[in-house]
Amino acid sequence: MHCPFCKNHGTRVLDTRISEDGFSIRRRRTCPVCNKRFTTVESILLLVKKKDGKTEPFDRTKVMHGVRKACQGRPVEDSDLRILADRVEEALRSKGTSEVRSIDVGMAILEPLKRLDAVAYLRFASVYEKFSGAEDFEKAIAELRRIQHEEEKEMQMGQSMLSQTSELSQESESSHETESSQPVELS
Repeated sequence: MHCPFCKNHGTRVLDTRISEDGFSIRRRRTCPVCNKRFTTVESILLLVKKKDGKTEPFDRTKVMHGVRKACQGRPVEDSDLRILADRVEEALRSKGTSEVRSIDVGMAILEPLKRLDAVAYLRFASVYEKFSGAEDFEKAIAELRRIQHEEEKEMQMGQSMLSQTSELSQESESSHETESSQPVELS
């Protein structure tokens, strides 16, 4: 790292902190020649290798743009697309490599899109996974129904546990009220 003031190549790191998102590092540096201090922000560049062999930096806006096409006419907000793009980037970075294939980007989009909007998922998947016929749509729909059924069961279990907790809380409160309403004898 060279000093932005005197262009000296030997700078010293004073402090290092990882950003809240975990994707970049902030370093406070000093130059031993001019004694000026400056801050650098370092991040790992995530590259996408295209089908034609070219590489380009990962672009969240491209993810959002591609998914927005699949969501056309659906009740999906821009904030939902930003969250989806965050999840896609997290999934790709969790692979631990600085270069991913474009197909990996598409596959990383499918899972969060499946949970965001079923119709948009089917649109995106039919193009991305090159559905060849009705059987491919039927398999995808069956998978969506299975996931929806699992989510409904989880919600029912959560509601059941919540009502049991509420009942226990009410029983506990009523037993405390009964105890406190008893006269206390003083001797």
